[in-house]
Amino acid sequence: MPQLFRRARAALALASAAILLSACASFPHDAPIAGLRLIGEQRIALRHPFEGTSVGGLSGIDYAADSNSWVMASDDRSAINPARFYRATLAYDSKAFTGVTLSSVHFFTQPDGSRYPNLAHAKLDSDDQVPDIETIRVDPQDGSLWYGSEGNRKVGLHPFVRHADREGKYLATLPTPAMLNVSKNETGSRNNMSFEALSFSSDGKSLWLGMEAALYQDGPLATPEHGSVVRITRLDRAGKVLRQYAYAIEPVASRPAPGREADNGVSEILAVNDHQVLVVERAGVENADGIYTNHVRIYAMETEGATDIQSIAALAGAAYVPARKRLLLDLEKIGLERVDNIEGISWGPRLENGRRSLVMISDDNFNAQQVTQILAFEVL
Repeated sequence: MPQLFRRARAALALASAAILLSACASFPHDAPIAGLRLIGEQRIALRHPFEGTSVGGLSGIDYAADSNSWVMASDDRSAINPARFYRATLAYDSKAFTGVTLSSVHFFTQPDGSRYPNLAHAKLDSDDQVPDIETIRVDPQDGSLWYGSEGNRKVGLHPFVRHADREGKYLATLPTPAMLNVSKNETGSRNNMSFEALSFSSDGKSLWLGMEAALYQDGPLATPEHGSVVRITRLDRAGKVLRQYAYAIEPVASRPAPGREADNGVSEILAVNDHQVLVVERAGVENADGIYTNHVRIYAMETEGATDIQSIAALAGAAYVPARKRLLLDLEKIGLERVDNIEGISWGPRLENGRRSLVMISDDNFNAQQVTQILAFEVL
């Protein structure tokens, strides 16, 4: 079999350096994570062919402990191949990350049992959905799957969270707050900036759902001059909102070329315990050639003391206390050759030294200017 994956190069010589950031005075002293140490990096080749599909757009990852394997969801909107996820094994320990092996591909289905169509073949006056799957989680109770789609505001498709069996067959749709839906007016979710992040709570009894960017009524998007705010919601397994918090996003870390784009938003979340959640802030900044630089930072969000904002219809001008946050890791400062479009984060198995592991994955958008990188960390 030809070599499918290649190891990251010399920059990873710095991986042994621990990234330790002490908590600020306002952050609880019981925070369980002191830092993350990079173990290593692997990449999947652009549009790597696997079982009749092109691998890419990997926007979500999670660990299936019962099979010691990983699920990785593609955000291909059924344009290249039908909406799908892959199962894989990752070979790493505390010393090295040596390989990625894909084992199977599975296609998500709609309630009627059909695969998801692309926009050209969707019947938008029916129950058809055009998927934009940005996050996936393994149910800790039974190994089934939960995944989130951003919808499509341009054609009136709402974002959704759905429950599927281990093979991707539809089981149910999780009710989500109406305020997060799309609208013909400038309220609700912005296009391609909605359900980007999902995590089970640490006890597995509820779910955290994170928006990528601010709702229209909550204020403007982040720019190099100012930050923004997103809603992160905790729901029970029936969709009842338990709590909802405001999370403040940082300003964009650099400036785009004249006439080009730049943004910053939440690309994934991961529960630590009952009141703390890791948040991935991922910024993309476009240069004059149309190529993006990514700034990716991992924050620990603390919800204790924050306002439950579920009854606040518009955050712009409202009085509330946002969740506190602490910088845990800046991916530009750990010796990587490059930082790509990180969109997935997951706990992994315990390492041989007893510490937890954590894995991140980037979405290459099937773009030759980007890479699919998988990063393994030791949790300190």
